[in-house]
Amino acid sequence: MANPNPQNSTVVELNSDKTWSRMRVEAATAAASEPILASFLHATILNHESFEAALSYRLAQKLSDGEMNAMLWREVCDEAYADEPRVVEAALYDLRAVFERDPACHEHMQPFLYFKGYLSLQAQRVANWLWRHDRKALALYLQSRMSELFAVDIHPAVPFGKGVFIDHATGIVIGETAVVEDDVSILQNVTLGGTGKDEGDRHPKIRRGALISVGSKVLGNIEVGENAKVAAGSVVLKSVEPHCTVAGVPAKPVGACKETTPSETMDQSFNEEIYSI
Repeated sequence: MANPNPQNSTVVELNSDKTWSRMRVEAATAAASEPILASFLHATILNHESFEAALSYRLAQKLSDGEMNAMLWREVCDEAYADEPRVVEAALYDLRAVFERDPACHEHMQPFLYFKGYLSLQAQRVANWLWRHDRKALALYLQSRMSELFAVDIHPAVPFGKGVFIDHATGIVIGETAVVEDDVSILQNVTLGGTGKDEGDRHPKIRRGALISVGSKVLGNIEVGENAKVAAGSVVLKSVEPHCTVAGVPAKPVGACKETTPSETMDQSFNEEIYSI
């Protein structure tokens, strides 16, 4: 039977999640072993009672500038999290995705503290909340700030699923009518863009479990199907079938994905024999 109140089920999951307790243990251990970081770790993690309180603090400290101080940004984040707990749930799923998929990530607190792919995505989730609540001016301001700070330009209208991994993040550009579903992985210098001056629905739709590899460009109102893979450096101008790998300029099918969920394995190889034909 479907849960009549999905927000309540989200709150239950947040309360039972162990990620926050693991982060606190990691932070306490790091503070003891590296005293010079103790003040920073207490301010960002150990002084907070909940994951969402720490996340709003961390984002506010990163986003603050001469026009919008940290206190104002924290109020915005807190309002978004209180109104829509699913934004916090998605942030937890995103953090676990980084930990599970990135071999350079050895602790749960690392993305939260240091990885701009994770932090830029969480800032975009707040911008999307603002956009959907008709606070478009502030959402666009936040998009501009994210671009300056993280070298990531994602329109605030873009809806993201949960469990999304943006690796390295530098050079990511995602247009207004794009969609990114659950469990997608996107590497640096990826563009999900349009093909010109068309208006309306004009950007790609990235379906669940897809892997968009480094430097690839996916252009136009097309789909990258569920559990599909776009090889590094490809230019995709036509829709990609589910469970298919495409490569090249322009991208063409080079075989089925070897993996059930490419976004989780992060294997960017493909069948070179087929591709060379």
